[in-house]
Amino acid sequence: MTRVRRPRRRTCPRALLLSAAVATVLAAGCAAPQPLTPIASGDYSDQPLTNGLQIHPPTGDVPAEPPEPDSCGALASLRPVTAPDLRAPGSALAEITARGRLVVGIDQNTNLFSFRDPTTGMLMGFDVDVASEMARDLFGDPSRVEFRLLTSGDRFDALEKKAVDLVVKSTTITCERSERVAFSTVYFQAYQRLLVPKVSGISGPEDLAGKRVCTVADTTSLDTVRRVQPAATIVTVPDWDDCLVALQQRRADAASTDDSILAGLAEQDPNLEIVGPPLQSEPYGIGVNKGNEDLVRFVNGTLDRMRADGTWMRLYDSWLTVLGPVTGPPTATYRD
Repeated sequence: MTRVRRPRRRTCPRALLLSAAVATVLAAGCAAPQPLTPIASGDYSDQPLTNGLQIHPPTGDVPAEPPEPDSCGALASLRPVTAPDLRAPGSALAEITARGRLVVGIDQNTNLFSFRDPTTGMLMGFDVDVASEMARDLFGDPSRVEFRLLTSGDRFDALEKKAVDLVVKSTTITCERSERVAFSTVYFQAYQRLLVPKVSGISGPEDLAGKRVCTVADTTSLDTVRRVQPAATIVTVPDWDDCLVALQQRRADAASTDDSILAGLAEQDPNLEIVGPPLQSEPYGIGVNKGNEDLVRFVNGTLDRMRADGTWMRLYDSWLTVLGPVTGPPTATYRD
């Protein structure tokens, strides 16, 4: 079981500005990067690619605009119950309490939301603390969480197969995803934007034509980039910190995803900045197996408590002030 601590240091030096000549020896708790390949002349597509990086030239196909999640009711969740039955036979809550720990799918590569402290090796961040609040209300002990690392492509399979109880992984609620899994009420509102080097000359999607834009496969960000600039070349990578490395190695001209994730990358490199207008609304929800309605109601109860007692604002002030001031957490919407 992974125990969660919150050291003061928030950023992992694994993604600090890298030298094109030598690999940096990193602090304990962070994996060393691949040796960097000097930038070669000639066609970009001929350069050696790092593990997991793939190039997708423009195809001319523009993805259709997805329906807004409120148009299909995806943003409305189940109302919490005042006193959930933790012992109801066959319920998800009974199984979790009997197990003695909450199993949460998360990642370790999203600075500010979920990443490893370089000194202690402990997972930390806004999403980590949100998951810990669920354990606090369930067991009276925020440390009774077992975190399982998931990629963006694995998270919904893990919920459907009940390999995890919850996914707390900066996950945008969409109509398509709500067909597969259940979601909590919105616990964070993000917006997709662009991250670029400060001297890039890129200020918005119109400047991405003929440029290379990094994003993670199996995310909503990929189709948004294709939609706002069909003439861009897409660079896909396994994790968001790989986009930071791609920018630093000049394998990408920009990265695009939620501003909350981009802010975590920009915190690690002063030569980068977030630019341009919002490209897409990204309301985050906690993922739950569709058959576990009691667990959805329990999660929403904890989120309601966090909104009411100031916990949500405390966590925001602890991790996310780089995004600017907010008036408070997103308002809950229920369908029953």
